[in-house]
Amino acid sequence: VGKKVQAIYLWWHKPVIDKELLQSLPNLKVIANSGVGMDHLDLKLVASFGVKMANAPHAVSSSTADTGMALLLASARRLVEAHNISISPSMEYCEADILGVKVAGATLGIIGMGSIGYKIALRAKAFEMNILYHNRTRRKVQEEQAVGATYCKKIDSLLQQADFVMLVVSLTPQTHKLIGKRELELMKPTATLINISRGAVVDQEALVAALQTGVIQAAALDVTSPEPLPRDHPLLKLKNVILTPHLGIKTDKATYMITEEAVENILAALSGLPLPSEVLPS
Repeated sequence: VGKKVQAIYLWWHKPVIDKELLQSLPNLKVIANSGVGMDHLDLKLVASFGVKMANAPHAVSSSTADTGMALLLASARRLVEAHNISISPSMEYCEADILGVKVAGATLGIIGMGSIGYKIALRAKAFEMNILYHNRTRRKVQEEQAVGATYCKKIDSLLQQADFVMLVVSLTPQTHKLIGKRELELMKPTATLINISRGAVVDQEALVAALQTGVIQAAALDVTSPEPLPRDHPLLKLKNVILTPHLGIKTDKATYMITEEAVENILAALSGLPLPSEVLPS
Protein backbone atom coordinates (compact mmCIF):
# COMPACT_ATOMS: atom_id res chain seq x y z
CA VAL A 1 0.00 0.00 0.00
CA GLY A 2 3.07 2.28 0.00
CA LYS A 3 2.03 4.19 -3.12
CA LYS A 4 -1.37 4.99 -1.61
CA VAL A 5 -0.04 6.67 1.54
CA GLN A 6 -0.13 10.48 1.26
CA ALA A 7 -0.11 11.47 4.94
CA ILE A 8 1.26 10.22 8.26
CA TYR A 9 -0.17 11.15 11.64
CA LEU A 10 2.53 10.68 14.28
CA TRP A 11 1.35 9.79 17.77
CA TRP A 12 3.96 9.50 20.51
CA HIS A 13 6.82 9.22 17.99
CA LYS A 14 5.20 6.31 16.11
CA PRO A 15 5.81 5.25 13.40
CA VAL A 16 9.55 5.93 13.31
CA ILE A 17 10.29 8.12 10.30
CA ASP A 18 13.57 7.03 8.73
CA LYS A 19 15.06 7.03 5.24
CA GLU A 20 13.79 3.51 4.52
CA LEU A 21 10.19 4.43 5.33
CA LEU A 22 10.34 7.65 3.32
CA GLN A 23 11.72 5.78 0.31
CA SER A 24 8.83 3.31 0.53
CA LEU A 25 6.19 6.09 0.38
CA PRO A 26 6.73 7.90 -2.95
CA ASN A 27 3.48 9.87 -2.75
CA LEU A 28 3.80 11.03 0.85
CA LYS A 29 2.92 14.74 1.13
CA VAL A 30 2.75 15.54 4.85
CA ILE A 31 3.67 14.32 8.33
CA ALA A 32 1.49 15.73 11.13
CA ASN A 33 2.85 15.46 14.66
CA SER A 34 0.73 15.07 17.80
CA GLY A 35 2.41 17.77 19.86
CA VAL A 36 4.88 20.63 19.62
CA GLY A 37 8.28 18.94 20.00
CA MET A 38 9.80 17.73 16.72
CA ASP A 39 13.15 16.48 18.07
CA HIS A 40 12.25 12.89 17.13
CA LEU A 41 12.20 13.85 13.45
CA ASP A 42 15.12 14.52 11.13
CA LEU A 43 13.54 17.62 9.63
CA LYS A 44 16.11 18.05 6.88
CA LEU A 45 15.81 14.39 5.84
CA VAL A 46 12.01 14.64 5.64
CA ALA A 47 12.19 17.91 3.70
CA SER A 48 14.67 16.39 1.24
CA PHE A 49 11.88 14.03 0.16
CA GLY A 50 9.59 16.99 -0.55
CA VAL A 51 7.40 16.14 2.45
CA LYS A 52 5.86 18.91 4.52
CA MET A 53 5.72 18.76 8.32
CA ALA A 54 3.31 20.21 10.88
CA ASN A 55 2.95 20.15 14.64
CA ALA A 56 0.08 21.00 17.01
CA PRO A 57 1.15 24.01 19.08
CA HIS A 58 -2.30 25.47 19.72
CA ALA A 59 -3.89 22.31 21.09
CA VAL A 60 -1.22 21.49 23.67
CA SER A 61 -0.24 24.79 25.26
CA SER A 62 -2.89 25.04 27.99
CA SER A 63 -2.62 21.43 29.15
CA THR A 64 1.19 21.56 29.22
CA ALA A 65 1.12 24.85 31.15
CA ASP A 66 -1.24 23.22 33.66
CA THR A 67 1.24 20.36 34.07
CA GLY A 68 4.05 22.82 34.75
CA MET A 69 2.09 24.64 37.43
CA ALA A 70 0.92 21.36 38.97
CA LEU A 71 4.53 20.22 39.33
CA LEU A 72 5.56 23.58 40.79
CA LEU A 73 2.80 23.48 43.40
CA ALA A 74 3.28 19.81 44.21
CA SER A 75 6.99 20.30 44.79
CA ALA A 76 6.57 23.54 46.74
CA ARG A 77 4.06 21.99 49.13
CA ARG A 78 5.66 18.52 49.18
CA LEU A 79 2.38 16.90 48.17
CA VAL A 80 3.77 13.51 47.17
CA GLU A 81 5.71 13.18 50.43
CA ALA A 82 2.65 14.32 52.40
CA HIS A 83 0.42 11.87 50.55
CA ASN A 84 2.73 8.97 51.42
CA ILE A 85 2.68 10.04 55.08
CA SER A 86 -1.11 10.32 55.04
CA ILE A 87 -1.64 6.77 53.74
CA SER A 88 1.06 5.21 55.91
CA PRO A 89 -0.27 2.52 58.34
CA SER A 90 1.67 4.21 61.15
CA MET A 91 0.20 7.67 60.53
CA GLU A 92 -0.91 9.30 63.81
CA TYR A 93 -0.21 12.99 63.18
CA CYS A 94 1.48 15.23 60.66
CA GLU A 95 5.13 15.86 61.41
CA ALA A 96 5.85 19.49 62.22
CA ASP A 97 8.82 19.53 59.84
CA ILE A 98 6.74 18.94 56.70
CA LEU A 99 7.22 22.54 55.71
CA GLY A 100 6.75 23.63 52.15
CA VAL A 101 7.78 26.73 50.22
CA LYS A 102 5.42 29.68 49.89
CA VAL A 103 4.52 30.24 46.24
CA ALA A 104 2.91 33.69 46.49
CA GLY A 105 5.66 36.29 46.35
CA ALA A 106 8.25 33.78 45.11
CA THR A 107 10.16 34.39 41.87
CA LEU A 108 9.52 32.13 38.88
CA GLY A 109 12.08 32.07 36.09
CA ILE A 110 10.66 30.79 32.80
CA ILE A 111 13.23 29.64 30.24
CA GLY A 112 11.42 29.61 26.90
CA MET A 113 8.58 32.11 26.48
CA GLY A 114 6.66 30.65 23.57
CA SER A 115 2.96 29.89 23.72
CA ILE A 116 3.36 27.41 26.61
CA GLY A 117 5.77 29.61 28.55
CA TYR A 118 3.43 32.58 28.22
CA LYS A 119 0.48 30.58 29.52
CA ILE A 120 2.59 29.52 32.49
CA ALA A 121 3.28 33.21 33.14
CA LEU A 122 -0.47 33.90 33.08
CA ARG A 123 -1.02 31.19 35.69
CA ALA A 124 1.91 32.32 37.81
CA LYS A 125 0.55 35.88 37.85
CA ALA A 126 -2.66 34.54 39.40
CA PHE A 127 -0.51 32.97 42.13
CA GLU A 128 1.05 36.38 42.83
CA MET A 129 4.50 35.29 41.71
CA ASN A 130 7.28 37.54 40.45
CA ILE A 131 8.04 36.46 36.88
CA LEU A 132 11.35 36.53 35.02
CA TYR A 133 11.86 35.04 31.58
CA HIS A 134 14.66 34.27 29.15
CA ASN A 135 13.96 33.72 25.47
CA ARG A 136 15.80 33.98 22.16
CA THR A 137 13.60 36.93 21.26
CA ARG A 138 12.04 39.35 23.68
CA ARG A 139 8.25 39.53 23.93
CA LYS A 140 6.39 42.73 23.11
CA VAL A 141 6.25 45.22 25.98
CA GLN A 142 2.46 44.93 26.10
CA GLU A 143 2.72 41.14 26.48
CA GLU A 144 5.28 41.51 29.29
CA GLN A 145 3.09 44.02 31.09
CA ALA A 146 0.01 41.79 30.78
CA VAL A 147 1.65 39.10 32.92
CA GLY A 148 4.07 41.31 34.86
CA ALA A 149 7.12 39.54 33.39
CA THR A 150 10.66 40.91 33.31
CA TYR A 151 13.00 39.94 30.47
CA CYS A 152 16.46 38.56 31.30
CA LYS A 153 18.73 38.83 28.28
CA LYS A 154 21.22 36.47 29.93
CA ILE A 155 20.13 33.14 31.36
CA ASP A 156 22.63 33.51 34.23
CA SER A 157 20.73 36.49 35.64
CA LEU A 158 17.48 34.50 35.71
CA LEU A 159 19.10 31.48 37.36
CA GLN A 160 20.63 33.58 40.12
CA GLN A 161 17.33 35.25 41.05
CA ALA A 162 14.65 32.57 40.63
CA ASP A 163 13.14 30.47 43.41
CA PHE A 164 11.61 28.20 40.76
CA VAL A 165 13.16 27.65 37.32
CA MET A 166 10.77 26.27 34.68
CA LEU A 167 12.18 24.81 31.45
CA VAL A 168 9.85 25.23 28.46
CA VAL A 169 12.21 25.11 25.47
CA SER A 170 12.29 22.88 22.41
CA LEU A 171 15.12 20.35 22.25
CA THR A 172 17.67 21.51 19.69
CA PRO A 173 21.47 21.23 19.44
CA GLN A 174 21.57 24.64 21.16
CA THR A 175 19.39 23.57 24.11
CA HIS A 176 20.89 20.08 24.60
CA LYS A 177 22.12 20.01 28.22
CA LEU A 178 21.27 23.69 28.51
CA ILE A 179 21.18 23.21 32.28
CA GLY A 180 24.39 21.61 33.49
CA LYS A 181 26.71 21.78 36.49
CA ARG A 182 27.58 25.46 35.96
CA GLU A 183 23.97 26.55 35.59
CA LEU A 184 22.80 24.53 38.61
CA GLU A 185 25.51 26.11 40.74
CA LEU A 186 24.23 29.55 39.74
CA MET A 187 20.81 28.72 41.19
CA LYS A 188 19.87 29.40 44.80
CA PRO A 189 20.37 26.48 47.22
CA THR A 190 16.66 26.89 48.03
CA ALA A 191 15.59 26.77 44.36
CA THR A 192 13.54 24.16 42.52
CA LEU A 193 14.07 23.07 38.90
CA ILE A 194 10.96 22.13 36.91
CA ASN A 195 11.31 20.53 33.48
CA ILE A 196 8.33 20.12 31.14
CA SER A 197 10.32 20.37 27.89
CA ARG A 198 12.59 17.40 27.11
CA GLY A 199 14.83 15.36 29.40
CA ALA A 200 17.98 16.02 27.38
CA VAL A 201 17.70 19.77 28.06
CA VAL A 202 19.17 18.93 31.48
CA ASP A 203 22.45 17.19 32.27
CA GLN A 204 20.89 14.50 34.47
CA GLU A 205 24.16 13.41 36.10
CA ALA A 206 24.82 17.00 37.13
CA LEU A 207 21.24 17.30 38.39
CA VAL A 208 21.54 14.18 40.54
CA ALA A 209 24.75 15.49 42.08
CA ALA A 210 23.18 18.91 42.71
CA LEU A 211 20.16 17.36 44.44
CA GLN A 212 22.29 15.01 46.53
CA THR A 213 24.66 17.73 47.75
CA GLY A 214 22.21 20.57 48.32
CA VAL A 215 23.31 22.73 45.39
CA ILE A 216 19.56 23.12 44.72
CA GLN A 217 16.67 22.12 46.92
CA ALA A 218 14.39 20.09 44.66
CA ALA A 219 13.36 19.09 41.16
CA ALA A 220 10.02 18.29 39.54
CA LEU A 221 10.36 16.52 36.20
CA ASP A 222 7.72 15.51 33.66
CA VAL A 223 10.45 14.48 31.23
CA THR A 224 13.66 12.48 31.54
CA SER A 225 16.27 10.95 29.27
CA PRO A 226 15.49 8.16 28.54
CA GLU A 227 11.79 7.70 29.21
CA PRO A 228 11.20 5.78 31.34
CA LEU A 229 14.40 5.88 33.39
CA PRO A 230 16.13 2.60 34.27
CA ARG A 231 14.60 1.30 37.49
CA ASP A 232 17.90 1.67 39.33
CA HIS A 233 18.41 5.33 38.32
CA PRO A 234 19.33 7.54 41.29
CA LEU A 235 16.63 10.10 40.45
CA LEU A 236 14.05 7.47 41.44
CA LYS A 237 15.46 7.26 44.95
CA LEU A 238 15.68 10.93 45.92
CA LYS A 239 13.02 12.35 48.26
CA ASN A 240 13.46 15.86 46.87
CA VAL A 241 12.36 14.81 43.36
CA ILE A 242 8.90 14.47 41.86
CA LEU A 243 8.67 12.49 38.62
CA THR A 244 5.71 12.14 36.27
CA PRO A 245 5.64 10.06 33.05
CA HIS A 246 5.47 12.85 30.43
CA LEU A 247 1.91 13.88 31.26
CA GLY A 248 2.29 17.28 29.57
CA ILE A 249 -0.51 17.16 27.00
CA LYS A 250 -2.46 14.23 28.39
CA THR A 251 -5.97 15.51 28.97
CA ASP A 252 -9.12 14.32 27.24
CA LYS A 253 -9.82 17.64 25.53
CA ALA A 254 -6.20 18.25 24.50
CA THR A 255 -6.00 14.83 22.86
CA TYR A 256 -9.13 15.57 20.83
CA MET A 257 -7.87 19.04 19.86
CA ILE A 258 -4.48 17.66 18.81
CA THR A 259 -6.19 15.25 16.43
CA GLU A 260 -8.33 18.05 15.01
CA GLU A 261 -5.27 20.24 14.47
CA ALA A 262 -3.39 17.39 12.79
CA VAL A 263 -6.31 16.63 10.47
CA GLU A 264 -6.55 20.33 9.55
CA ASN A 265 -2.87 20.34 8.56
CA ILE A 266 -3.19 17.08 6.62
CA LEU A 267 -6.23 18.26 4.66
CA ALA A 268 -4.47 21.53 3.82
CA ALA A 269 -1.42 19.69 2.51
CA LEU A 270 -3.50 17.31 0.41
CA SER A 271 -5.41 20.27 -1.05
CA GLY A 272 -2.26 22.20 -1.88
CA LEU A 273 -3.05 24.92 0.68
CA PRO A 274 -0.72 26.50 3.28
CA LEU A 275 -0.38 24.42 6.44
CA PRO A 276 -1.68 26.25 9.54
CA SER A 277 1.12 24.85 11.72
CA GLU A 278 3.89 24.05 9.24
CA VAL A 279 7.36 23.36 10.66
CA LEU A 280 10.35 24.12 8.46
CA PRO A 281 13.84 22.67 8.88
CA SER A 282 16.20 25.17 10.47
